[in-house]
Amino acid sequence: MSEMSVRDQNVFMARLAEQAERYEDMVEFMRRVAIVPQELSLDERNLLSVAYKNSVGARRQAWRAIHTYMQKMASDHAMAEIAAYRRRVEDELNEKCNDIIKILDSDLVPKAVSSEAKVFYLKMRGDYYRYLAEFTDGSQRDAYAAAAHESYQTANELAVPLPPTHPIRLGLALNFSVFYYEVYKYTDKACQLAKEAFENAMGDLDSLDAEQYKDSAAIMQLLRDNLALWQNDLPGDGKAEQDGTAVEDI
Repeated sequence: MSEMSVRDQNVFMARLAEQAERYEDMVEFMRRVAIVPQELSLDERNLLSVAYKNSVGARRQAWRAIHTYMQKMASDHAMAEIAAYRRRVEDELNEKCNDIIKILDSDLVPKAVSSEAKVFYLKMRGDYYRYLAEFTDGSQRDAYAAAAHESYQTANELAVPLPPTHPIRLGLALNFSVFYYEVYKYTDKACQLAKEAFENAMGDLDSLDAEQYKDSAAIMQLLRDNLALWQNDLPGDGKAEQDGTAVEDI
C-alpha cells in the first residue's frame, strides 16, 4: 500500500469498501479520485457510479417507505414526527445528489475526452436530477425535471456513434425512458424510446462475444420488462396511469 500513489490507494480502498458494503466510505474514496485533474478510467467510472448509486439508492428506498406509510396512515397521531423524519431523509438526498452533480459539472464532464465518457457522465447527471425530482414538487420539481431531460437528451445525441448494443447506450435508453414514464408521465414516449433501443440492439446481438452479450442482454431484459409493464398502461392521451408498480433502471 505504501508504494501506491494516493489515487491508487483511494481506488483500492473504494474496492474494499464495496466488498464490505460500506458505501458511504466508498463514496468518500471515489470522491477524492473524481476531483483530481486526471480523467477516470472505465473501472473508476464504474466504481464512482456504484458508490453513489448505493448511497443514494438506500435513501430513495427509505423515502418511498416513509411516504407510503404517510399516505396509508393519514390520521396517525405521530404524523408530525413522521413528516419531520421524511424531511431528514430528503435533506440527505439533496446533499448526496447535489454533491455528485457538482462533481460532474465541475470536474468530470469538462475533462471527459471520449464520447463514451461524456455519455456516461451526462447520463449520471440526468439520473441524479431525476432522483431530486422524485421527492419535490412545484417549480423546484419542474427545474429538476428540465435539468434531467437536458442531460439525458444531450447524452442521447452524443451516444449515436456508439454501437446499439453498447451497455452505456442501452443503459442511457433504459434510464431516459424511465424518466419519461415516472417524471413526465409520458408512457407513449417511454415505450417508443425503450422499444427502439431494444430493437436496434437486437439486430447486433449475434456479433458480440460472450461477455459483451451478457452485459447487453441484461439491460435489454430490463427494457423488455418495462415495456411489458408500460404497454398495459397506455390510456388514450399517452400519459401514465401508474399503479405503484416499480419500474427498473440501472
